[in-house]
Amino acid sequence: MTDRLAGDPFVHDARANGLCGDGDTNDQPALQALVDKLGEAYAGDGQPRTIYCPSGLYSIQDQATVWRSGVSLIGAGPAATRFALANPGNPAAATPLAFFTAIQHGAGRGNHIADCTFAHFEIDGSGMILPEYNVYAKGLGLQYVLRGRFRDLYIHDTPATGFGCDFLQDTFVENLLVVHCGRLERGEWLGGAGIGIGTGGWGSTERCTISNCTAVRNGTNGIFFELQNKRWCPTRGIRVLGCHSEGNRFGISDWGADGLIVAGCTLIGNHQAGYDVSALGTSAVAGQGGVVTGCVIEDNVWDGVAIGNTPGPYTLSCNRISRNGRYGYWQHNLSGGAQESAANMIIEGNEFWDNGLDGILIASALSDPDIAGNRLRNNGRQSEPAAEGGGETVYYTTQSVIDTAASWRPNGHIGKFVTAGAQQAIVCANTDTELSLAPVRPGATTAWPEGTPPPGSPYRLPDSPEVRAGITLAGSVHSPTIRDNRVWDSQARRTQTHGLVITAAGTCGPALVYDNNLTGNAVAATRFDVEPSGGCWHHNHGIEDRPGDHH
Repeated sequence: MTDRLAGDPFVHDARANGLCGDGDTNDQPALQALVDKLGEAYAGDGQPRTIYCPSGLYSIQDQATVWRSGVSLIGAGPAATRFALANPGNPAAATPLAFFTAIQHGAGRGNHIADCTFAHFEIDGSGMILPEYNVYAKGLGLQYVLRGRFRDLYIHDTPATGFGCDFLQDTFVENLLVVHCGRLERGEWLGGAGIGIGTGGWGSTERCTISNCTAVRNGTNGIFFELQNKRWCPTRGIRVLGCHSEGNRFGISDWGADGLIVAGCTLIGNHQAGYDVSALGTSAVAGQGGVVTGCVIEDNVWDGVAIGNTPGPYTLSCNRISRNGRYGYWQHNLSGGAQESAANMIIEGNEFWDNGLDGILIASALSDPDIAGNRLRNNGRQSEPAAEGGGETVYYTTQSVIDTAASWRPNGHIGKFVTAGAQQAIVCANTDTELSLAPVRPGATTAWPEGTPPPGSPYRLPDSPEVRAGITLAGSVHSPTIRDNRVWDSQARRTQTHGLVITAAGTCGPALVYDNNLTGNAVAATRFDVEPSGGCWHHNHGIEDRPGDHH
């Protein structure tokens, strides 16, 4: 890097321009002065400039650095060039490394940040000590960015979102490692993500690609997209490729994009859902038209994929969705968003296995969905009856309950709440005698909000639901096509009770249901608490042809 930049008259060495990088001197004033100087030069001649920061620890204290167009910041690599954010002299101040926002600086389409690269350095936010959550306490907080490049950054321990940049046009975000950001988020504020990107400011199209990023143990989302104003059009042009999101509240969330493409990602061990589409964002608008393909969505504490409040369509294709605590796929509407029927949802060619409850649960209205070519096996693992214990055989750790007198089926309590005294924790796995518990929040080291219960404290576990099917229709489903699915249980002790269920809360009709194999489940191929109405059912192994249907 040094050799390539040496001799370039538009590259400015930070050390030669007042920054010390010694870990003690506050380098923020010198950095701001250099950014302003180079920004003025770019405004005059249109030639971008670069600040090169050699290896060192650069202390950024008490004030954020307002960024300028045409100014890039390049380091010698994460762990070599480090920016430590802190506020010892101004305890109420959020001190992101770089920020430029609509509210504070008048950012907009006509007043944007252009032609900037941020690359090859680390941002440490652990020194920002604030009395409460502050949405501006980010690592990077830029709005209205044009032709931005963000690559090879390690951002960690910020009080709010690590990479929190909005309205990114013709911009690439690649090879970011974002860890334990949003550490002051306690489930009350929907910021605090690893990578959080607001959308809609540039209009209906914002060309932005996020690739090869890793987000671990962040307060809300590993990666999310959020339409910032409900009056704006949902934004097209965003892609997420080859990313890894683990141990966050949500892995990846679509809160208002149009046609978001998510491909080849790994979404594991997240607390609420691996992939989420809902009205949880600022504008209460869910994403639509998205495509999720080729992903591994596994071991999430609750659900693999949770989709709701969307008008549709949405496509879930060729993913592995396995070992999640509750549902592999859960279609539902949150109360704060749109309640309309989602049209043209496609669930095709996926593998659903070893999920705690149903492989696919449709609990809100759909019209013209296509559930096709999926393999759903060995779901319903949450099969153990209610249990309780206490006394000399029971003891606790920060993330487990052990009862040496128990004899539980492995993972038979997955996804349940265990109650000990006035506290509850979520079971993410179990052996015959031990319940493994999810941390109380992302990044926490304990599952118990009020401290580890003392040895011998009584505990109790609720019963499992009677029905745990491969596919369950528990909402109004109009004109579905359900075809070419294989739904079965291959375990010696089967847990997936049925292949296809219509509950008392669900409807199905008129339907096109054909060439499904529903044999080999624990109880029966089907259970219809409400009979399907009309349509065409044929060539379904395990189902008698519906009376009066066409063949």
